[in-house]
Amino acid sequence: MFGKIVAGTSGNTASAGRCFRYEVVGLRQSDDTEKIDYSIRSSASTLITVPYSRMNQEMQRITRMGGKIVNIQALSAIAASPESAENN
Repeated sequence: MFGKIVAGTSGNTASAGRCFRYEVVGLRQSDDTEKIDYSIRSSASTLITVPYSRMNQEMQRITRMGGKIVNIQALSAIAASPESAENN
C-alpha cells in the first residue's frame, strides 16, 4: 500500500459506534430548521443525538442556526449512570 491513503475507515475504530447527546439552547426557526425531523422550542433546550463521525458538522450547523451547545454527553456514559439504572 505504498503511496495510498486509506480514508473512511472509521468503522474499524473504537469510536465508530459511539454516539453523543448535545443539549442545545437558543435555536431559532429558519429555512434550515424546516428540514429537520424534530421540533424546535425556543423556550427550552433541545436534545440532539449525534454519531461521533458527524460531531463537527453538527456543531457547525447548530452554530449557523443560532444555537448554543450547553452540554455534551456520551450515550454510553448516560446508560451507565446510576440515575438511569434507578429509573429502569
